[in-house]
Amino acid sequence: MLRRALALVALLVFAVVAVALARALTLSSVQVEVEAVEPLAVDGEAVARRLGAAISARTISVDGGELDEAAFAELHALLEASYPRVFAQLGVERIGRWGLLLTWRGAQPDLPAVLLAAHQDVVPVAPGTEEAWEQPPFSGRLAEGYVWGRGAIDCKASLIGILEATEGLLASGFVPQRTLLLAFGQDEEIGGQAGAVQIAAKLKRAGIQLEFVLDEGLVITDGIVPGLSAPAALVGLSEKGYLSLDLVAAGEGGHSSMPPRETAVGILATGLARLQAEPFPPHMDGPSAGMFAALGPEMGFSNKLAFANLWLLGGVVRGKLAAKPGTDASIRTTTAPTMLSASSKENVLPPSATATVNFRIHPSDDIASVIERVERVLADERIRVERRPGFNSEPSPVSSTESRAWEVIGRSIREAAPEVIVAPGLVLGATDGRHYTGLADDVYRFAPSWVKPEDTARIHGTDERVSVDNLVLYVRFYDRLIRNAAS
Repeated sequence: MLRRALALVALLVFAVVAVALARALTLSSVQVEVEAVEPLAVDGEAVARRLGAAISARTISVDGGELDEAAFAELHALLEASYPRVFAQLGVERIGRWGLLLTWRGAQPDLPAVLLAAHQDVVPVAPGTEEAWEQPPFSGRLAEGYVWGRGAIDCKASLIGILEATEGLLASGFVPQRTLLLAFGQDEEIGGQAGAVQIAAKLKRAGIQLEFVLDEGLVITDGIVPGLSAPAALVGLSEKGYLSLDLVAAGEGGHSSMPPRETAVGILATGLARLQAEPFPPHMDGPSAGMFAALGPEMGFSNKLAFANLWLLGGVVRGKLAAKPGTDASIRTTTAPTMLSASSKENVLPPSATATVNFRIHPSDDIASVIERVERVLADERIRVERRPGFNSEPSPVSSTESRAWEVIGRSIREAAPEVIVAPGLVLGATDGRHYTGLADDVYRFAPSWVKPEDTARIHGTDERVSVDNLVLYVRFYDRLIRNAAS
């Protein structure tokens, strides 16, 4: 009897191993096959000079601060002088003071339009770090094959790349069949309320139907995805939601020489420890599943084995993803305590203590479910959960990987950079793209910024820069995208 049972177990194990190996060996590439395209001739140094001039216009966004009107006026004058055909032949509307909506009418106006987005504003340079920059942060200097300065990656390279491609297509006599809209908001870095929100509202009032939207978001990663030797263009299908909650713990005030067994600070600390000890569950569906399906076939056999058999090895994959903050954030709603306040004096017991916790919400969750789970995990009536006023947003809808739009974007990337693998992904931060979700079924988030591991800290950090070679790729990508999308 025991021998028969062992034989059955051995047979079952053999069958499982055989199925897993077969699935890995038959895992096939899902990359779009493209024919070789003659590379567009681009004067990289000329593009770099124009980007440098755009960087020198200090179009900084600060929460609660006023926009620098002179800086935006300087940028607009530069753009109009650099791209005369664009501003002469396209319809130009200024929205929300400095937002720009440019309309290139298609030969078949009944076809749904395509919208390409970028933003004009940049984040400030952290006070006291200016001297740490290799080149001055608003110099826009061309040095060592790079354009240096705040906004070089995020996202004036996209702004300039789109306009360069459009100017070149106009000069060549290209006629789009469907209408192309170029939307350049002024305040993406602080929520987009005066820029993209107003542009989207205008399009909605006009009854504009979009086939798809492409905004900035994810990039071309090189040496960042573990197990993948080729560079990967990750195209965001969705972006995470945003929610901040205040946790307010009630306690007894008084003198610190006679503390109760539990103070408000202690109660709050215990609650925070519970939240961090019980992270939100991981999700391997949606954009994550699409990324595994696209990248798995391009990896070595051990990774193919794992990604082809998530039914068997999903726990192993989840464990590896959870081991690093960047990949962990891609599969779950994250919990980040960021602010604390309590007593104003060291020897006074506060009657209440408050912690602000920021959540970036996975598309499988929503604001209501996050609040419900926080209250359940805290399980303490002495801690009140309050939704913090200000910016909050639900996760954006997940765009399709079966649409013409997805094929067009993937084809355009691979025509401009044939060595790149294209895969869907999830944007961890926020972009203007979320404001256009009501106008199109599919909103994608990608810019052809070529990012290596050492470059990740430059985005919003010190020594932000973009190479001249990468700028050439920007122009070639947007040229291919407009040709393919507007057909």
